[in-house]
Amino acid sequence: MRDGRALGRRFGWLWASYAVSSYGTSLAFGAFPLVAVLVLHAGPAQVSALSAVGLTVGAVVAVPLGPWVEFRRKRPVMIAMDLVRFAALMSVPVAFALGRLGFVQLLVVSVVVAAARITFNAAGGAYLKELVPPRDLLVANSRFESTTWTAIMVGPPLGGAAIGVLGPVVTVAADAVSHLLSALGIRAIGGDEPRPARTGAPGSHTGDLLEGWRAILSHRTLRRLFLNTILVNGLIMATEPLLAVLLLGRLGFAPWEYGLMFAVPCVGGLVGARLARRLVARFGRHGVMLTAGALRACWPVGLALVQPGVPGIVLVIVVQLGLVTCCGVFNPVLATYRLDHTDPGRVARTLSAWSVGGTLGIAALTAVWGLLATAVGPRAAIVAAGVLLLATPLLLPRREDLRTGTSTPPRPGAGRPSPSPRSA
Repeated sequence: MRDGRALGRRFGWLWASYAVSSYGTSLAFGAFPLVAVLVLHAGPAQVSALSAVGLTVGAVVAVPLGPWVEFRRKRPVMIAMDLVRFAALMSVPVAFALGRLGFVQLLVVSVVVAAARITFNAAGGAYLKELVPPRDLLVANSRFESTTWTAIMVGPPLGGAAIGVLGPVVTVAADAVSHLLSALGIRAIGGDEPRPARTGAPGSHTGDLLEGWRAILSHRTLRRLFLNTILVNGLIMATEPLLAVLLLGRLGFAPWEYGLMFAVPCVGGLVGARLARRLVARFGRHGVMLTAGALRACWPVGLALVQPGVPGIVLVIVVQLGLVTCCGVFNPVLATYRLDHTDPGRVARTLSAWSVGGTLGIAALTAVWGLLATAVGPRAAIVAAGVLLLATPLLLPRREDLRTGTSTPPRPGAGRPSPSPRSA
């Protein structure tokens, strides 16, 4: 590998599985709204509900699945969640072929896929911590981050071309197949995985549900990172539909120009992820996290200046490139810090709580900013989000907190690590 680390055959299968499902999901980016509009002739309210309700209900459904994942072998859970997504997504082209596709089915599928994604990510993070030695976690997370941005860079343009030639349902089928291939890849990892021992008092299901939130909120550094991440991601994602309205509607950019403005900057995410380990080796993890975390909040306010024509395209590309590069550096460092400072017996519940909080935050802020844009216009709402983002570095942990990893000690008997399979 160019980054100088070979993490073994088993990690190779995990990475390949992640890659194929990431490319499938990126290929189908925006497919559900297109199916709703082009096939079911849904209106704006239904399309908005499809996105918001799917995320919100999916996150709520995933809440009790965090404790369920914690005390089960992680690899079978990941395979099961991939197969659930395959079956749910594949029902869309099947129903379309039979002439039975309806809006309610799209809504149900979006909920199931959202819940399965959160559960898969929780199990995957816990499994990665067992599969990869602590010294290699940043390398592994950087590779996942690189794959994510590469998929985002090439997936939507290819998906758009496929939709134009074959129709919107075909990319949903491709996404479904990608999850089936991912399940097969995870199964090929092999090796023994001991069943985690259940900790805590018998029947303490309510405590299990809250344990992930306790793990985050009782750890001063994780708590600040969690709140910062919710606000930053929520404000960035809340402006995405408003940018579409502004750029495609009021400023008159063509769809291919819009796609170009958001595809090209993904190169920055790939570069940032590749640089993350080197930057940490040179400047230290706490310095890189604080600097990249602060810088990623400085770019979106520049979108307030976007104008029609080539200057507008250049401005959006520059702003997005800066934002995505900072995110590419910050995200794997954050993911590694979170795994390093989460008790081994609470990883799945903590990651599940983190994903649920982030998803609900995005849904809530998207709804609020939609109302704000209705009242003051999309450009003013984008400016408001950019100005608020400038204040989010105040939520980042202090440098001394990152050095010490301040936390509240786990409960007696909790988080007893189980034997980890060795990397080949």
